[in-house]
Amino acid sequence: MKLEGVELRRIALPLVTPFRTSLGTQSERTALVLKVVGDEGEGWGECVAEDEPTYSPEYLTGAAEVIRGFFVPALAGLDLNPASVGHALRHLRGHPMARSAVEMAVLDCWLRARRTSLTDHLGGVRPSVRVGVSVGIMETLDALLETVDKHLTAGYARIKLKIEPGWDLEPVRAVRETFGADVMLTVDANTAYSPGDIRHLARLDAYGLALIEQPFEPGDLHAHATFAARVDTPVCLDESITSAADAADAIRRGACSIINIKPGRVGGYLEARRIHDVAAAHGVPVWCGGMLETGLGRAGNLALAALPGFTLPGDISATERYYHRDITRPFVLDDGTMAVPTDPGLGVVPEEDALEAVTTGSEWIPAVP
Repeated sequence: MKLEGVELRRIALPLVTPFRTSLGTQSERTALVLKVVGDEGEGWGECVAEDEPTYSPEYLTGAAEVIRGFFVPALAGLDLNPASVGHALRHLRGHPMARSAVEMAVLDCWLRARRTSLTDHLGGVRPSVRVGVSVGIMETLDALLETVDKHLTAGYARIKLKIEPGWDLEPVRAVRETFGADVMLTVDANTAYSPGDIRHLARLDAYGLALIEQPFEPGDLHAHATFAARVDTPVCLDESITSAADAADAIRRGACSIINIKPGRVGGYLEARRIHDVAAAHGVPVWCGGMLETGLGRAGNLALAALPGFTLPGDISATERYYHRDITRPFVLDDGTMAVPTDPGLGVVPEEDALEAVTTGSEWIPAVP
């Protein structure tokens, strides 16, 4: 496959309700949507970097510059396949979310030309996957309980509560006492705590959580290992894991017993599969996290979550959880599960009018060797 060029769009999708974590509050999701055009057709990708470098060092404007100035020129003139993208970009350091977007679009194009679905290419084994929902930090406990009740009524298989200092023990206690011990409940700190908070966080053991996600800074595996040895609740890493090598190191050091895999964070679906394989070799369960993706990323994440090691419900909620209208067909919850797309490539494409309605800027980047 020879690359002819990339159409790069910046989009802004209003959220149904603002989503607050320890890193800040979002009322709309901005993203980059890529259309790769080659001699075998076209394919779509999505860059999930945020406007500001808070979750990771990447940010949206920087990702666009890297794709425009470095990634597209590096791929020009090459005979591309999914594996060759990483090889062609190996001399360029960092920027996993931008890499993931380019790889995703090339994968989609290449697989569509071969009439193969992404889930089949990755090794998916399930026609549908169990999914959970992430609940942001609320103004009041009453608002939290109302929101959790709505999601449980909808059928989500797992509830994840975002926490931060001052919003942790009490909301967890309220949800557990209100909805009972049978609800699969997890918490996610997004690095909001310091090692000095270990004794405080250990009190979460009392609430029968399925996991505690990323309490400390990404590079502090020692604190995570110390905490994991202190508590009975499994510790899950998110921001700390950016590659299969990271996953192997964290497991070896006892810093986690569960891993959240986000394709954008780790540089794409192929590296995500490698992390899955490393975790499976060590008996460590994984699940697929979310970055408020459009339907493009949602489709890809469902394909990934169909792999055998993804034994916990992921953050791949139904479209209506976040958007009144997405850029693709909506994804619908069915008894706590969502169907894995089986059409070639990602299995979905943007609806032209929906994409145009949310586009705030676009450009054509020719592939010039």
